[in-house]
Amino acid sequence: MTVPPSPTNITLISPLRWLVAGCADLRRHPLPGLLHGLLIAAFAALLLWGARDRFWLLAGAFSGFLIVAPVLATGLYAVSRGLEQGRRVSLGEIGRLWCSADTRLVRFGLLLGLAGTGWVLTSAALITLYAPQPVQRPQDFLQHVLLAAHPFGLFEAWLLLGGLLAAPMFASSVVAMPLLLDRPVSVGTAVRRSWSAVASHPGPVAVWALLILLLVALGMASALLGLVVLLPLLGHASWHAYRDLTGGERQER
Repeated sequence: MTVPPSPTNITLISPLRWLVAGCADLRRHPLPGLLHGLLIAAFAALLLWGARDRFWLLAGAFSGFLIVAPVLATGLYAVSRGLEQGRRVSLGEIGRLWCSADTRLVRFGLLLGLAGTGWVLTSAALITLYAPQPVQRPQDFLQHVLLAAHPFGLFEAWLLLGGLLAAPMFASSVVAMPLLLDRPVSVGTAVRRSWSAVASHPGPVAVWALLILLLVALGMASALLGLVVLLPLLGHASWHAYRDLTGGERQER
């Protein structure tokens, strides 16, 4: 098996190029992306309504969303790949992809789902056990977790634990999920390629992770409405990140 060399033109501003390319894909074929965005935003709104007085749970749920997001964007990777090949992927094709029961995608999706669930439970336990007052609303989180002079450094511990879980999961999935869609490689191979890409380009990947955090936070801060556009934008852009970080190869020989 010969693996093509990684590209040499990836810089700290490359993530901006990925966003521009993702925006172009969204504009060329907007329906699948907007439907993805609407469905995810609607689910987030339902979650927010259902746990509106349990922000100790929501804090972990919304941040844990970033861990499982690569799975939710699978259909968008297919759309971007189709546009790259000069064709439009239909909603039926996306539906068949979701129903294909590809065991590789299922296994990796379950892994990310378990990691996300683990973080939600860890976050909820940390906040409920160590917050000086019950955290029921967002303002409670600001007052009793973010701004409180807590002797245990609660907010710092919350961020540290979240980062310790999110960083390796992001490194494992930033290339792996689109690679699994694009080519018949094993989950182990996809994860190794993802870590290799991160190790080869740590600066650009860190900038990419920061942009994802900022844009998702912006979408949530806009009463979730911004997620309708920002989530498909990030999904399409992630495809272009994958293509750059793996050298744009299509086959392994």
